[in-house]
Amino acid sequence: MARRYSIAEARARFPGVVREAEEGYPVEISRRGTPVAVLLSVEEYRRLAKRRTQFSDAYDRFRSSSALAELDIDPDEVFAGVREPSPGRDVEL
Repeated sequence: MARRYSIAEARARFPGVVREAEEGYPVEISRRGTPVAVLLSVEEYRRLAKRRTQFSDAYDRFRSSSALAELDIDPDEVFAGVREPSPGRDVEL
C-alpha cells in the first residue's frame, strides 16, 4: 500500500520520502486531501513505462519460432469457426 503525504509533509521529509520510493514503496502526494502525484523508484517507473508487446506481434513471433506442424497444430483449423461471420450491426455516424 502506498504511503501518503501532503505536499507540505513530503517537502519537510523529502529525503525520507525519496528513500521509501527507492525501496520500492510508491508514495502518494496529496493536495488538500486529493491525490495529485505518485513518487516511484526509477526501476518501477521503467517497468511501467516499458512499451507493451502487441498481441499480433507476440503471436507472429510465436508462430515463427514454433514448429506448429511438429506439434500437430494447424493455425487455420485452430481458429476455424471462432469469428462470427455476420457483418455486424448498422451504426449511425
